[in-house]
Amino acid sequence: MTTTAVSAGGKVDGGDDVPLPFRHTQTSADRVFFAVLIAASAIVLFAIGAILYFLVTRSEPAVHYAGISLITSENWAATGTPHFGLLGVLWGSFMIAAIALVVGVPVSLAAALLINEYAPAWSKRAMTAVVDLLAVLPSLLYGLWGLKVLGQQMYGLTKWLSVHASFVPLFREPDGRFGNSIFECGIVVGVMIIPIMTSVSREVMSQAPREACEAALALGGTKWGMVTDVIFPFARNGILGATLLALGRALGETVAVLLILSQTNVIHWTILGPGGGQIPALIANTFESVGPSAKSALTVAGLLLFTAILVFNFAARRIVGTRRIAVQ
Repeated sequence: MTTTAVSAGGKVDGGDDVPLPFRHTQTSADRVFFAVLIAASAIVLFAIGAILYFLVTRSEPAVHYAGISLITSENWAATGTPHFGLLGVLWGSFMIAAIALVVGVPVSLAAALLINEYAPAWSKRAMTAVVDLLAVLPSLLYGLWGLKVLGQQMYGLTKWLSVHASFVPLFREPDGRFGNSIFECGIVVGVMIIPIMTSVSREVMSQAPREACEAALALGGTKWGMVTDVIFPFARNGILGATLLALGRALGETVAVLLILSQTNVIHWTILGPGGGQIPALIANTFESVGPSAKSALTVAGLLLFTAILVFNFAARRIVGTRRIAVQ
């Protein structure tokens, strides 16, 4: 029986090149690093589970007391005969988030496209730094800007909407003055979600295959045609995931809304005038000044908000991680 020797380069003496067998040996540093990763992941999961357990256990008294009326009634009264209807603040929270998406999504996509495809190379780094800077500004600054500056500058727009778009019930002229409204809060929160959505969308769009983009241009297509036929289809899942992440941020914004909105906790069918409710603002504004039963009802509101944001974030991660079909 004959044997063949394998040289250091992987060449069999007297034969063709063959790959050397790969043997991975785990060192002590690998084992320590793996243990650190497991511990960090366990801490995150434990924290989420602990928060969920706290919210569920503290919500039980209000659920037993009010039942389904917690989400079907808009009557909130923490004093006297207590009523814990959260429908008004649920409506306000989702209206603010919806207006924020209407404002933030187009601007974010336009900014991401500008940085990736249209801006000169020398300016891209500076523009990216500005977007990242906007993402780290505290929400208190956005709230003060919305309260002291934007509220005055938006009077003309809100008045115009109340006159020319009053066929939409949401834009009918309110009884009294304009401002301190759900509409104003939605604009401010929309500005706040622009940085995070721009960053995620820009990163996803930058992964589009450049050979496909260059081929689209080489075939006589326009720059806009390349964007709509190559970049947008490739980045569709990522853009949708970024939108859901921005929606979670918009639902959970507290300080800016607390500064601007005149909290009334009932459904306002016109969004241009003062009044309206939002879950985080209601919790932050009243939690320390109410009794145990009202605190339990506020915990139910927090549980609803926590569940919604958790679902949106999981959906965003799932969508972003989904393998995209090939660009047609």
